[in-house]
Amino acid sequence: MNNTISEDRRKYLSQKKRRKNAILITQIVSLTAFIALWEILANAGVIDSFLMSQPSRIVRTFLNMSSNNLLMHLGVTVLETIVGFLLGTMIGTLLACILWWSDFISKVSEPFLVVLNSLPKVALGPIIIVWVGAGTPAIITMALAISLVVTVLEMLNGFQATDENIIKMTSTFRATKWQIFTKVVFPSNIGTLINALKVNIGLSLVGVISGEFLVSKAGLGYLIVYGGQVFKLDLVMTSVIILGIVAAAMYECVVLLEKLILRFVMHKTA
Repeated sequence: MNNTISEDRRKYLSQKKRRKNAILITQIVSLTAFIALWEILANAGVIDSFLMSQPSRIVRTFLNMSSNNLLMHLGVTVLETIVGFLLGTMIGTLLACILWWSDFISKVSEPFLVVLNSLPKVALGPIIIVWVGAGTPAIITMALAISLVVTVLEMLNGFQATDENIIKMTSTFRATKWQIFTKVVFPSNIGTLINALKVNIGLSLVGVISGEFLVSKAGLGYLIVYGGQVFKLDLVMTSVIILGIVAAAMYECVVLLEKLILRFVMHKTA
C-alpha cells in the first residue's frame, strides 16, 4: 500500500513539474515571437519605428543609458518605492489596528476611508507639493497616499473577519482585548498582511512614478517624462520596459519574504 501511495505521489509531482515547464516554455516562446514580430514589422515599415520603437533600437538605447547614469535613476526610483512601501504598510497596519480596537472610531472613519480610496490620488499632487515641498518628500508622500488607504481597508476587513467563535472562546477564559488581538486576531491575519504587501509594492511603485511625473530630477518616471517632451520615444519605451522588470523583481522579493514569514510561523507553531 505504501509503495502504491509513493508511486502515485511520484506521478503527481512529475506531472506537476511537466506542466510548470510547459507553462514556462510557452511564456518564453510567446515573448520571443512577439519581440521577433515587432522587429520584423518595424524593419518592413508596417509599423512606425519612430512612434512604436523596435527591439533593436531599445537595446541600443539601453546600452546608451547604461553608460549615462541609468543606475542612479534606477536607484532613486527603487529607494523611493521601498520607503513608500514600508511607510504605507506600517502606518496602514497600525491604523487598521486602531480601527479594530475602537468600533466607534471605525464607524466614524468608514465613509471617509471609502471616499479617500476612490479619490484619484494624482489630483492631490499639486497640494502635496505645496505641503511637503518639491522633490523626494513629495514623491514618497504620493506613494504613501496611494497605498495607505488600501492597506487600512484590507487589514481592517481581515481583522473584522476573524472567526468569532475563537474570539468568544478566548473571552470565556477571561482573555483581555490585547491578548485577543495579539494571540488570535493578528496571527490569524498573517495571510492578509502578506496579500497587503503584494498589493502595496505595486501601488507604491505607481505612486512613485506618478510623483516623478509631477516633480523630479531623477528616476525612471523622470526619464519617461523627459523622453516624451523631447520626442525620444526610444527612451520612453526603454524606461517603461525597465520599469516593468523592476516591478516584477520587487514582487518576487515580496514572494520570497512571504516564504520566509510562513516558514518562521510554521517553525514557531511546530
